[in-house]
Amino acid sequence: MATPIYLQRRSRRGPTFREALLMHAVGRIAYRGAIDNIQVSWVKLGLKGARQVLCAGANDIGGTLMDENISRAAGATHGQRLELDEMAELVGPLGRPLEQRTTLYGRPPALATT
Repeated sequence: MATPIYLQRRSRRGPTFREALLMHAVGRIAYRGAIDNIQVSWVKLGLKGARQVLCAGANDIGGTLMDENISRAAGATHGQRLELDEMAELVGPLGRPLEQRTTLYGRPPALATT
């Protein structure tokens, strides 16, 4: 709602929560075998919304963020940083494992401790 195109009245507010939920659910079905991981953005949908979308087809949640500004500049108001324990609280009741991955869904290298 804070984007120039919206402010110029050339676009609608954006998807409703129902539309966002349906897009994730349909994406899970339509992309089966081609795209294995459907990610929900807690920044855009909030923690409660992200939890619902995880139950409706998404199997991945956007990670912890630092100084995220793209979604905020567009009007998102659900936060800009999520701590690891908060993320565990979000996915734990759903029986989903919390797992750190690279952008290509591999395992990140272990951090050296000094």
